[in-house]
Amino acid sequence: MLAFLFPGQGSQSPGMGRDVFQEDATARRTFQEADEALGMALSRLCFEGPEDQLRLTENAQPAILTVSVALLRMLHERGHRPDIVAGHSLGEYSALVAAGSLSFADAVGVVRRRGQFMQEAVPVGVGAMAAVLNLELEALREVCREAAQGQVVEPANLNTPDQIVIAGHSEAVDRACSLAAERGARRALKLPVSAPFHCRLMKPAQERLARVLQETPMDDLEIPLINNVQARIVRSGREARRGLVEQVSSAVRWTDSMETLNAQGVTRVTEVGPGKVLTGMMRRIGTEAVLSNVSGWEQVQSYE
Repeated sequence: MLAFLFPGQGSQSPGMGRDVFQEDATARRTFQEADEALGMALSRLCFEGPEDQLRLTENAQPAILTVSVALLRMLHERGHRPDIVAGHSLGEYSALVAAGSLSFADAVGVVRRRGQFMQEAVPVGVGAMAAVLNLELEALREVCREAAQGQVVEPANLNTPDQIVIAGHSEAVDRACSLAAERGARRALKLPVSAPFHCRLMKPAQERLARVLQETPMDDLEIPLINNVQARIVRSGREARRGLVEQVSSAVRWTDSMETLNAQGVTRVTEVGPGKVLTGMMRRIGTEAVLSNVSGWEQVQSYE
């Protein structure tokens, strides 16, 4: 049983996708489709940067999606089709394209607007995120409650048992980092992001995105998806749409999602997209499945 995983924001880097664009007609068509759908040279931004522009949420999200779908289509052409899919935050859109629920042209337009809405929900500098290592979830929740002091700070990405990302008001995140260190966290480090994703401060973005998604066609899934919010199997377009809306201001339950995946009896897990962050997380979560990643031309060619 084969699972494909799709990465989220943070996996972008200038140069991503250039090799498959140069070598493969299907990949070229995918980048051209994205450029036409967005009315901008997204492909050039992927291949050349500059990095500060590629890092912007409204650019990074469609860029990662496009590279992921180009690689997915190349694997499909070579006969590799997953039995189940999942994606980390933004990656859930790539997973829904893989599951046949969402068209790529619709997905790339939606995630561009998703990125804009998320960036506009909280002014730059007001919010922050931080990675906390080696502190149990319940202990971290208590840290966040104590650190809030009338502001927002809460677990946002439950990535692995020993890595949880928190998000909220910048001052509250600072207080939580200090308190987490006092309570035994091995490390609490603020992340170089421009907005506090997956927390209550994203509610305005969620409301705006809900209206866009309501007008976006989403079919029932051809293969099952494990979603971020409930960490459970989703098969209907209605459930998938609701999950995409709710994930904007809810925590990404990645550890739980991967435990659900393991329970399905998967024997192979392949990360499809730029980087190999999810492969590393899966190793820390634990699995008996064979792990691999496909992020460029060489991996596509050698994938069996």
